[in-house]
Amino acid sequence: MGSVHAWKSELYDTKLGYVSEFGKGVVELLNPTKGERILDLGCGTGDLAYEINQTGAAVTGLDLSDAMIEKAQKKYPDIHFITGNAENFTFEEPFDAVFSNAALHWMKNAENVLSCVWNSLNTNGRFVAEFGGKGNVETVIKAMSEVLSEEYGIDANHLNPWYFPSIAEYSTLLEKQGFRVSYAVHFDRPTKMNDGEKGLDHWLNGLADDFFKELSESERRHVYEKIAVKAKKDLFHDGDWYLDYKRLRIVAMKP
Repeated sequence: MGSVHAWKSELYDTKLGYVSEFGKGVVELLNPTKGERILDLGCGTGDLAYEINQTGAAVTGLDLSDAMIEKAQKKYPDIHFITGNAENFTFEEPFDAVFSNAALHWMKNAENVLSCVWNSLNTNGRFVAEFGGKGNVETVIKAMSEVLSEEYGIDANHLNPWYFPSIAEYSTLLEKQGFRVSYAVHFDRPTKMNDGEKGLDHWLNGLADDFFKELSESERRHVYEKIAVKAKKDLFHDGDWYLDYKRLRIVAMKP
């Protein structure tokens, strides 16, 4: 695994709050019930773990980022949160369900993740997840790649931290692991950023940091401006940025 993305938990909560907001639909799909044991994989700052907890289910939140887990624990002291790697984890006691929102696309070793999920589920347990699917934020990635290449000769392909599979790719991995895929959908969800003109900057700062690690603060500002110019005609409408999100939502059962 490469270097870990540096999560800015404060920025995540204040400017990227739509991540949890949209995740509420995935909680509905999970349909947690009182007394169930549920693992929230890549729980971030804990907002959806809290939503699940409200139904009476017993939730454990797992995230790779210490900053996220600290923030989650502070916000929701009654929920059990732990730092751990979704590509390599085990639990003594199995779960009735594993839930994940907007996290699986950060994990390039999808087979390892699915093997860990499988091993941590009860028989008849379910895996319910939403994450970036094929073509997710394609316009932004294209603009970033072009600017980094033109301005600094940087090949962005080597820096891309994400894994955005199609339904066929991901269902194949699930089936190979033994899961029965009962629901899979891949849909467009143009997502409005906060703060008007500044919206794209928040996103680049909070979620695309891996592409700009080699750049100084002033170089970053220069690059962000160039990216905005390239992406504007496709993604900026009526004073706001709308990023070209494409999501994959799945439900898989462990028979």
